[in-house]
Amino acid sequence: MERSQEFKDKLNTLPSMPGVYLMKNSSGKIIYVGKSKCLKNRVSSYFHSSGLNIKTQKLVSNIFDFDIIVTRNEPEALVLENELIKRHNPKYNIKLKDAKTYPYIKMSVIGGFPKLELSRKRGNNDGKYFGPYTSSYAVNDIIKTIQKIFRIPDCDKKFVHGKRICRPCLSYHLDNCLAPCTGNIKSEEYSDIIRQIELFLRGDSKGAVSILEEKMMAASETMRFEEAAKYRDSIKNLKILSEKQNVVSTPKNEEDVFGYSESDVMSCITVLKIRSGIVQDKECIFLSTDEINDSEALSDLVLRYYDNFDMIPRSIYLSFDIDTETEAELSETLSLLSGHSVTVHHPERGDKRALCNIAVNNSTEAINTRTAILSNNEELLINVANLLCLEVLPERIESYDISNSGNSSMYCGMIVLENGKFKKSDYRSFAIKETAGQDDYAAMAEALKRRLLHIGADDDTSMNTTPDLILLDGGAGHVNTIKNLLSEMNLTIPVFGMVKDEHHKTRTITDGDNEISIARNQEMFNFFYKIQEEVHRYTFSKMDASRRKGVKCSSLAEIDGIGPAKAKLLLGHFGTLTAIKKASLKELTAVSGISSAIAENIFNHFNKQEN
Repeated sequence: MERSQEFKDKLNTLPSMPGVYLMKNSSGKIIYVGKSKCLKNRVSSYFHSSGLNIKTQKLVSNIFDFDIIVTRNEPEALVLENELIKRHNPKYNIKLKDAKTYPYIKMSVIGGFPKLELSRKRGNNDGKYFGPYTSSYAVNDIIKTIQKIFRIPDCDKKFVHGKRICRPCLSYHLDNCLAPCTGNIKSEEYSDIIRQIELFLRGDSKGAVSILEEKMMAASETMRFEEAAKYRDSIKNLKILSEKQNVVSTPKNEEDVFGYSESDVMSCITVLKIRSGIVQDKECIFLSTDEINDSEALSDLVLRYYDNFDMIPRSIYLSFDIDTETEAELSETLSLLSGHSVTVHHPERGDKRALCNIAVNNSTEAINTRTAILSNNEELLINVANLLCLEVLPERIESYDISNSGNSSMYCGMIVLENGKFKKSDYRSFAIKETAGQDDYAAMAEALKRRLLHIGADDDTSMNTTPDLILLDGGAGHVNTIKNLLSEMNLTIPVFGMVKDEHHKTRTITDGDNEISIARNQEMFNFFYKIQEEVHRYTFSKMDASRRKGVKCSSLAEIDGIGPAKAKLLLGHFGTLTAIKKASLKELTAVSGISSAIAENIFNHFNKQEN
């Protein structure tokens, strides 16, 4: 691409200082953000170097302008780059889930009966924390298993030593709980159980098993065989749970290991979270074909990965090589953010290199698995394209449904499939505002028009993407209505309707004129039936939530001085109608816009109803 003289002059006047550069396309949109200790050398290298890889060449071909922000030093540039990438979500930067919070297992210390629970935030003095884990599913699974093994309560009751607070529940009678609510369990016994759990969560499963084995032998020697059998079962279950965790490092080590692998079609980084010498959890981050994956981009990813400063470990090992200065800058920045010393290192040999190799192997395996899944999905989409005579593979499918409650709370739901998989982050719902009555055709057209107006818009959402296929939960009438809308908007998108039979099952697919039977094609029937069920579920859930909120507002509107605006204000402040009913006069008057007279009306209204 031939650059203008103005562009060349801008390159020649770049300062030899640290800072951040923002690459822009022809419409002025930021498509890549980077940082450098010398802006002049780094930015110029994009346009004067002949050794650029294919991804970087594609980026450069789309650069029409750039801006720079000078900083005092490179660590400052590193932090600024991180913030700008999160703000602008550039096309060619590696994507991470923004503001992701990782769950911990929290052991509360309030009272004499600590409890286990999932926590998204790591406090300081309100309990002991184990983690972080990459999924709440893993945390809940471990908590439930520990509750079963050690028979600790899973309820929210507040227990008092030696005091009966209630009758034991069914869990006690099923022998799944020690029932401290009865006051019969001694504090020493309960503390001993908590110590065993803590040992296990810190990685010392052998220590926890050893304690249980001692108790089993003692019970057996005193002929308490039923109690011994319970300990035996607990030991068995604890060993099964501990087998899921691999000991790979020195106990007491707190380490994260980043392993990078790539194939012809995708790249992946696996992060192994090692706590107390065990692989506690792992996370795989896949890079798309557009995202730049050179050493600079990968080092930037490490900083952006730790959006939650509480989860930064003391040691971070990288399978990929970055220069010594960048290692030092990353270590310094992460140390400042976390409040403790952090070392980032690329080991070339020894035990730490072996850990990196394990992470790389996990990345390779994840790529192989995803490639196989995508291959199967591609075959499925090819079959869909053949069935519907589509010109392109339907990589993005959008499906729509209408749901209403009488003449109010009418909603159109939109669900999305990307490469054959539901993509819930792209789901949207449209409140129908302009269509009067129960006109499903007009309501569908209103929603589709609002959605399609986003196509080609200069924003960072998925709504500016043109779908390859539109599926409607309805027949020929719905299809022809939307076809007319597309014609008016000069858009060419295939539209089909999913027609149900008397048993509410997908019977045929219609293009508005003809019907395509899928009754004898099990693969296609399952595919369209799942879509139809999912779009109905999602749309109904949005409508029902709106209807319930309307019921609550109408209930409050019965009170003198409360209109729709104040009803929404109260629900926004208290969250639920039940909370408003239980609120005191002081709590009601604390709400902005609620006078003491109106607060008294609300209080009297609900208290009179209860009396």
